[in-house]
Amino acid sequence: MKTQIRVLKSKSVYKGRIIHVKVDRVVEPGGVEATREVVEHRGSVVILPRLSDGCIILVRQYRYAARRHLWELVAGSMEPGESVIRAARRELQEETGYRAGSLKRIFSFYPSPGFLTEQMHMVEASDLKLSTAAPEEDERIEVRAFSRTEIDKLIRNRKIIDGKTLVGVMWHGPS
Repeated sequence: MKTQIRVLKSKSVYKGRIIHVKVDRVVEPGGVEATREVVEHRGSVVILPRLSDGCIILVRQYRYAARRHLWELVAGSMEPGESVIRAARRELQEETGYRAGSLKRIFSFYPSPGFLTEQMHMVEASDLKLSTAAPEEDERIEVRAFSRTEIDKLIRNRKIIDGKTLVGVMWHGPS
């Protein structure tokens, strides 16, 4: 059953390359009338790259909004019309230089559904072969393989604090 909402008024506040910000006046299910600020995003992929020895590839890059370097799973925005698997294949090679022999869509989730439409699609990548990375012009990425024990230690020591990475690693299971 689809939830019924009524949009009474919608105002575009900002439209950029990655996001569109709107302020909507709506009537939500149950008759609640409210003003909602919404950040629209076309969606992204998150890749859990597993090497044959069980290690997981993480990338480290500077994240301006967090004002720090973060260790993360490989991820990126989907291009218009791009499938989840095609986006995962592209992002994995761009950021790490690895090509996956096998890509499996695991699940999708909303990282912040209170104001963000972005849906993240978790994809497991295996049978990895090293090729050549091709990061975007503004990306400076460090790539490293970690054992599950090392990842658990990074989480305990608050060195991995990125939500999508925590979700993917927790799905992967304990060491």
